[in-house]
Amino acid sequence: MTRWVLAAGLAFLWAPILLMAVFAFSDARQPFVWGGFSWRWFAALAENERLLGAAGLSLLLAAGAATLASLAGGAIGWVLARHGAFRGRALFAILAAAPLVLPEVVTGLALLLLFVALQRLTGWPEGRGVMTLLLAHAALGAGYVAVVVQGRLAGMGLALEEAAADLGASPAMVFRSVTLPLLAPSLVAGWGLAFLLSFDDVVLAGFTGGPGATTLPLLLFSQLRMGPTPEAHALAVVWLVVAGLGLSLWGWLGQRR
Repeated sequence: MTRWVLAAGLAFLWAPILLMAVFAFSDARQPFVWGGFSWRWFAALAENERLLGAAGLSLLLAAGAATLASLAGGAIGWVLARHGAFRGRALFAILAAAPLVLPEVVTGLALLLLFVALQRLTGWPEGRGVMTLLLAHAALGAGYVAVVVQGRLAGMGLALEEAAADLGASPAMVFRSVTLPLLAPSLVAGWGLAFLLSFDDVVLAGFTGGPGATTLPLLLFSQLRMGPTPEAHALAVVWLVVAGLGLSLWGWLGQRR
């Protein structure tokens, strides 16, 4: 019974994705109409500068936001895990966890009001665009990275760091040689989580983006008003292949290690 329930759940999750992938190879222009096998929409995708430009912007934005979120979230997790009780700790922890529990509509509206207030007070930012999107996505991802890093630090304890210090290692050497290698898996996991949160975000991009910063999710969402295009189906197949190859490579490297 459990296997049937699991199979039904997987079918419910994957059936729409596989259906979209199948119709990416259809020769018909109309969505979800089979017109014979064809590669024409992959060729059309290669010539669709708007779609490829939005995809490239989303990739660069997600990578930058994930990097900033890893730095900020790593520092937040370190403070919460290693600095014990201090004045304002409860408020600090609540603020750090706010992106995890607040609806993105609330977060997006709050960030929009913040950017508008900063523009009136300081003149920056001059307009909403890539920079405001980068900061908004980094703020969202930092909370998730902080949770991962804090859990890792709480789980590994202080024994190895104290042993290195007893053997004469300086605090900087302890952090570089012991703490950072132990934290690396959680930082990589947090970076990947922040990357995915940024790459598929629509709500924050709608609030904090601008005319010159149209991400791929926003572009696809706007196209859905007229129906999905075959080029979007072809792009989905490309992402599925890339994600599958990436997971396969990750699993192969994990087995070798």
